[in-house]
Amino acid sequence: MSTLTDISKYMSLILRHKPQAIGIALDEHGWANVNELIVGISKTYEFDMEMLEEIVRTDNKQRYSFNEDKTLIRANQGHSIPVDVELGESEPPEILYHGTGEKFVVSIDEAGLIPKSRLYVHLSKDVETATSVGSRHGKPVIYEVLAGEMNRDGYKFYLSENKVWLTKSVPIKYLRKIVKENG
Repeated sequence: MSTLTDISKYMSLILRHKPQAIGIALDEHGWANVNELIVGISKTYEFDMEMLEEIVRTDNKQRYSFNEDKTLIRANQGHSIPVDVELGESEPPEILYHGTGEKFVVSIDEAGLIPKSRLYVHLSKDVETATSVGSRHGKPVIYEVLAGEMNRDGYKFYLSENKVWLTKSVPIKYLRKIVKENG
């Protein structure tokens, strides 16, 4: 028996990275047909509209959005495939944060933050969220991002539906590593 968490992870893979895994396509804005998604996921898991609505409603990171009549669904951000999730430019706060694992520090210190396989670099509004994100990659390391300065220098920022700040890259000059007192 699969849990909703297992299905949500699979759905995230489909809606962010590999819609072809279940034989569906996303439109240019990342929307998938809900009926096609349910049929595709049902080939692997027991799955229906009620379960889909439960996943969307209870996801603690608010990864997904329905359109108004619930005929379409998309991931709010985190795509590695080229889609335009129709983000409006937003003025960021002066400081944002990026959490990562210790193993990525040398690369970041040399090249800044780059999106790698994703379309954007993901930034958090507070240290706690960044620490939680960084913990997924081992011992967390947190960087302050001088977002206000970047914005004044012409870099664009976007705020996703689920309140994750996004930008194309963060050059080294806008990064400050936070050193925790306890190591």
